[in-house]
Amino acid sequence: MSLLRRARRTHLPPLGPDFTRLWCASAITNLGDGALLAAGPLLVASLSPSAVAVSAAVAVQQLPKLLFALVAGALADRFPRRAVLVAANLARAAVLGVLALTVLTGEVPLWLFYTALFLMGAGESLADTAYGAALVRVVGRESLGRANARLALTFSLNNQLLGPPLGALAFAVLWALPFAFDALAFALAGLLIARISQARTPAPEAEENEQATLRAQIARGLAFVWRTPGLRTLCGCILVMNLTGLGAFAVWVLYAREHLGLSETGFGLFIAAGAVGGIVGSRVYGRLEPRVGRVWILRAGLLVEAATYAALALTTNGVVAGVIMGLFGVHTVVWGVAATTVRQRITPDHLLGRVGSVYMLADLGGAALGALAGGFLAEYAGLLVPFWIAAGAVGLLAVVAWLPLGHTPQAAS
Repeated sequence: MSLLRRARRTHLPPLGPDFTRLWCASAITNLGDGALLAAGPLLVASLSPSAVAVSAAVAVQQLPKLLFALVAGALADRFPRRAVLVAANLARAAVLGVLALTVLTGEVPLWLFYTALFLMGAGESLADTAYGAALVRVVGRESLGRANARLALTFSLNNQLLGPPLGALAFAVLWALPFAFDALAFALAGLLIARISQARTPAPEAEENEQATLRAQIARGLAFVWRTPGLRTLCGCILVMNLTGLGAFAVWVLYAREHLGLSETGFGLFIAAGAVGGIVGSRVYGRLEPRVGRVWILRAGLLVEAATYAALALTTNGVVAGVIMGLFGVHTVVWGVAATTVRQRITPDHLLGRVGSVYMLADLGGAALGALAGGFLAEYAGLLVPFWIAAGAVGLLAVVAWLPLGHTPQAAS
């Protein structure tokens, strides 16, 4: 049996050198972004001890993703995606380079730091939509599951597990160091992507000519998502899952401290358990998909998510909660890779950027509203109320979406 499994693995087609370049670029930028996750708040806290100033930094970086997501998707479909990716990465490298020099040479005004974060968020929205669209041409639709799993691995490892402590350590050594490192990461990523074969990079379809306005192109993308049952169902799932899930995640610190009784170190380990689970999830996806199928991954994932929130609300043991978080990390990556793969396989090439941007808007919009609602619910109704609402809402979602997910052709194949 082991020989048979090895034989099957050896017959899998290689993802190719273009994917290796795209993967390395993603790994480098994820490490830099992870470092920035820690260094950014540390810099703001050093410049101003105000909690409002720190939270505003997060909001400023997320705001352009909500404002420009649909525009970014249209641009990713209008222009060659390699050029879009190179421009987005080099622009972010320039922004961070200026910020690093400013931090190194003198005091940084908060408005300058917020401006840099806003520009970074705008560049990220453009790059993220173009990455997903370019990936389809780089590896082909049949290999998307493996490719997305590898990208998820580097995100969990570099962005969530390695990047933040490296960023905090670098900031402790020299304030400008993590920002200079991130600038270098984006510059290297841009150079790597520039070496991707132009023949493997999609050009706009004939019907998507340069005469069409951005508004018309955006409308076509929205209409395609609405008219396609599989895409509409998945988009609705993502919206509900982020709307309810971020309501619980918004009070993680209070949950860990007041409900579980964890120290600061315990809270760090609690969060790290989810990142480790994500790494495991990215490794098992390739074996799980051919055995279980994408339909059952998507269906079972909704049940797992609902059960996770209920279990976290019920337990008061930090170790048990950490194990639950680890399993939740596995589920999050497996479900996310399956959903992304289905979306990419359903969507025509010339609409990949716009459809991806609709999903980004559902993801971030749901997260923003959910986090806001979760804070109010925890404050005025009780700390565990967001968890129970998330469990009930996602459980109901599983019932509603069960049959539609089974009728999604690219999920069933």
